Amino acid sequence: MESVTHHGRETAYDVVDRGGDGPPICCIHGSGGSRDVWDGQRPLADYAPVVTVDLSGHGDSDDIDASAGYSTLSAYADDVLAVVEATDAAVLVGNSLGGAVVLQILLEREFDPAAAVLTGTGARLGVLEDLLAWLRSDFERAVEFLHGPDRLFHDPDSGLRERSMERMYDTGQAVTRRDFLTCHEFDVRDRVDEIDTPTLAVYGEYDQLTPPWFHEYLADEIDDAGLAEIEDAAHLAMVERPVAFNAVIDEFLSEIDVDRNRDWY
Repeated sequence: MESVTHHGRETAYDVVDRGGDGPPICCIHGSGGSRDVWDGQRPLADYAPVVTVDLSGHGDSDDIDASAGYSTLSAYADDVLAVVEATDAAVLVGNSLGGAVVLQILLEREFDPAAAVLTGTGARLGVLEDLLAWLRSDFERAVEFLHGPDRLFHDPDSGLRERSMERMYDTGQAVTRRDFLTCHEFDVRDRVDEIDTPTLAVYGEYDQLTPPWFHEYLADEIDDAGLAEIEDAAHLAMVERPVAFNAVIDEFLSEIDVDRNRDWY
């Protein structure tokens, strides 16, 4: 684990570098998660260094004193940009809330990445009112609901599901609830057409939390954006089907590489 200090706090991250000469890839987890959700993307390091971030209050990163919504999303964007600066990352990959963080950066910050991947996410991330209520009053029920069929996973083995639940419990009720409330307030549908970064929207075939049409919308609204389906997966496609997910990312970045003649920076 490494860390970077910024805005009075430390943000933890990992770097896997196997000598690949592609642009470093920075991966951002979703609500209640941590950087280890991207363990299945380590093989991408054969192509480029892979950087995984713990957002504030998650994993090994210091927490923030921020209200849910725009303030939290901005703080998370600061986390990512601090790690980007420390690692020279040039590609952003965001899942769910992490995708909202990427969109926030693309629309409101000066950093201009070489490419972006948005997976299990959308331009709007409304959350079921029942889930928001459970996150406040019955955290165990909320975690069970999220790990039901075709939500976080389509057909996981018991070990995968248990590790995911443990990760959410480790993050804790307060931070996880803040994450979902932040998602609930997120809505950039009127601005996504401003994005001109090469972008790929990747969805799990059975995802009920951010269905395929969320990603179709992103692909339609963002100029020249691509769209890819991961079969037999739901919201955490990169966890459930890492080989297929990595192949899609590798192909996308290889195509952008050719188009941009490796002029990433």
